[in-house]
Amino acid sequence: MKKWITILTTVFVTAFLLSSSAYAVRKGGTLNFMAPYGGSLTTLDPTITSRYQDYLVAMNIHRGLYRWDAKNNVPVLDLPESVDISADKKTYTFKLRPNIKFHNGRLMNSDDVIWSFTRIATMKPTAPAFRYINAIQGAKDLHTGKISTFPGMKKIDDLTFQIVLEAPIDLKYSLWFPAVVIFPKEEVEADPDAFGINPVGCGPFKFVKWIKGSEIILEKFDDFYMEGQPYLDKVTYKIMGEAAARDLAFKAKELDATIVGAVNYPEYKADPTISKNMIEVAEMFTRLVGMNPDFKPFADKRVRQAINYAIPADLIIKKILKGKAFPARGYLPPTSPAFDPEGKKYEFNMDKAKALMKEAGYEKGFVVKRAIGTANKSWGTGIYEAMMPYLKKIGIELNIQQMEGAAMDARIRASDFDMFIWSLDSGPDSLETMSRWKSDVDVGSGNYVKFNNAEYDKLLNQAAEASTEAKKNELVKKANAIFTEEAPVWFFNYNKAVMAFHPWVHNLSKVAPEMMFQDLTAVWVDETSPRANEK
Repeated sequence: MKKWITILTTVFVTAFLLSSSAYAVRKGGTLNFMAPYGGSLTTLDPTITSRYQDYLVAMNIHRGLYRWDAKNNVPVLDLPESVDISADKKTYTFKLRPNIKFHNGRLMNSDDVIWSFTRIATMKPTAPAFRYINAIQGAKDLHTGKISTFPGMKKIDDLTFQIVLEAPIDLKYSLWFPAVVIFPKEEVEADPDAFGINPVGCGPFKFVKWIKGSEIILEKFDDFYMEGQPYLDKVTYKIMGEAAARDLAFKAKELDATIVGAVNYPEYKADPTISKNMIEVAEMFTRLVGMNPDFKPFADKRVRQAINYAIPADLIIKKILKGKAFPARGYLPPTSPAFDPEGKKYEFNMDKAKALMKEAGYEKGFVVKRAIGTANKSWGTGIYEAMMPYLKKIGIELNIQQMEGAAMDARIRASDFDMFIWSLDSGPDSLETMSRWKSDVDVGSGNYVKFNNAEYDKLLNQAAEASTEAKKNELVKKANAIFTEEAPVWFFNYNKAVMAFHPWVHNLSKVAPEMMFQDLTAVWVDETSPRANEK
């Protein structure tokens, strides 16, 4: 009897373990992924680029001090095994993992970190990554050439180093970004120009081949510091900027996963198979129409509020964006730690809009001569056109000017507009996000609508000194409520990022800052994949 109990117990335990996700992970195979933001990449050196198309590939070749933890929606330590933060939040003491190897076989040390950060600070022209390290003591003087060494970067021993800040900030929200990574000095200095097309990193995959305009091939790095990972043998990034091409390749099973645009979203949602293998997240981008207070009507809060009440944002999302967006409730998206689900939302109310216009003295309306925007289908001039019939009911007419993104950016920074429609970053650090609207931030630095509110500034200053993350976010939440009430923008939506994948793909993540920032370390494919045994 005992023998049969033992046998049955063994069978049940084995079955349980095999069904457990921890034991179901399969190693090997190839993932055919995509680089969907254009027809090319510029470099695989992420410190010298500002393009997300470059970052999404480079992040799986290189690594930094922090990485984004999609499950918990927060940055966590990556290369260091520990960090000690001083009471004044200005000194961070990091201890690196002892087993980090670059793809050339050399072990990483503290000198590599200091050299990599110094390189970013001293590059000419300015490296896009500099914005993420400019709070470090001496970074700005190093950048301008006033000093030659980095006082805010201090080596303690081969695995231990300090970063000293000019003022207290939560450093993890700056250093998780894929632009701030650690390089082997000898590889970069051997040929700086070639490094971006033949990179050497310390990430889960090493570079193999780049076929311009077609694909980039990476293969598993066997000495990656996370034991047993990555699971995949190879990753091929197909460079596919056209949604129609991605759709065809995905349906033909040539792509294992694809980013889904508004055009294909309804079809994919209705498909009984694909709909079961889709992930969605409120990306940390807020689509809005900014209003310039130098244009007299927009200096009146009642006019700005009237515009928010007059336009049925939810209907535009449903009809034009095919439901591929989340209606905005203030500036911060639902994935922000300071989002308030009970916060004010401007519901469509034409009567209220008309009453506010009359109260403000604009019952007869006015003409907006410079409503600028791009051709983007989700947040471009087409949205202006959808707004116009509703604005006309409160007497507002728009003269639309369509332009390229770079030209519009220049116009906005020069305050050469009455209205602009755009998609702006709204995360992941709630305090940093809302600080762009402080009165001491100029237009060129991000306060495009010249927002000026003393109570708002006070709340954010208090948040910067808060003793806990919870207290910080509660204060930021109150500031967001003021921003929403003042309505310096028309609050449109938060992007609904959607990824579809075939059922043989496992462990893709809902990455709120940018869905395509997929860390492929723990992604795997099962035996039903057509590339399950491909190397």
